[in-house]
Amino acid sequence: CINSNDKQLKKLCMLYWEVVPKYQEPTSEELLTAGQGGPPVQRKMLPEMLLVCNALMNDLTHPNEYVRGSMLRFLCKVKDEEIIGPLIPSIKACLEHRHPYVRKNAALAVFHAHRLHGENLLPDAPTIMEEFINNETDVSARRNAFLMMANEAEDLAIQYLGRNIESVSTFGDGFALLVLELTRRVCRRDPTQKSRFVRVLFQMLSSNSAAVSYEAAWTLVSLSSSPTAVRAAAVTYAKLLNGQNDNNVKLIVLERLEDLKKKHSKILQELLMDILRALSSPSPDIC
Repeated sequence: CINSNDKQLKKLCMLYWEVVPKYQEPTSEELLTAGQGGPPVQRKMLPEMLLVCNALMNDLTHPNEYVRGSMLRFLCKVKDEEIIGPLIPSIKACLEHRHPYVRKNAALAVFHAHRLHGENLLPDAPTIMEEFINNETDVSARRNAFLMMANEAEDLAIQYLGRNIESVSTFGDGFALLVLELTRRVCRRDPTQKSRFVRVLFQMLSSNSAAVSYEAAWTLVSLSSSPTAVRAAAVTYAKLLNGQNDNNVKLIVLERLEDLKKKHSKILQELLMDILRALSSPSPDIC
């Protein structure tokens, strides 16, 4: 299975590696000594795992991008430092692979390794991701790199956002949703940071993606109660209400408008005709 070229067999082999016991069971003497106040039981990796690590290394350097990418995705599920440690140089090398499928999964693998064993295995991961994202052109790979920075190096993520605020709309929906998540987290922790994100929030209100514009409107209202912000969010909700055919989406938007009406009824009166136009739906749930 380790050296097989069959894709389904490799997938099954990865599932097996994920759940198979990787460490030797402690002896009764070791348990007794630890129970009597002696040194704690040290985990010892099974000798067979050395062969497994070698097989993982071979797949990380495989000429086929599917094999490399699949192995990088598998490593995102491995928590053992003894297994991930020897593979770090190969994971870093995959960040420079020609195929975006490999690069985007390599970024996730770096994120996973740094989150679990950052100081021991990848103390320079934030710097690596900053350099990677500055040179990356693929939407998915850039999104995964920003995910790592937003969670592990927040200041670097904010700096990158500030430098590329004009281009955020071209970075894809996944990236935009990450920016909104980062905005909410930072501003709730430190309200004085709101001014750094207001511009990008207003940009996202006009996004072609309904999910992004909805999340941007909700984020804007949750962070600011100024008439300008509320009016911009209400206009976005009204556009979504008239532009979406899915009744479930309309019901969600109507709930947000109902929340706005409780505190900003005068602003909603300005959009009354747009809201009534959407309520002409034949669905009794909407009316």
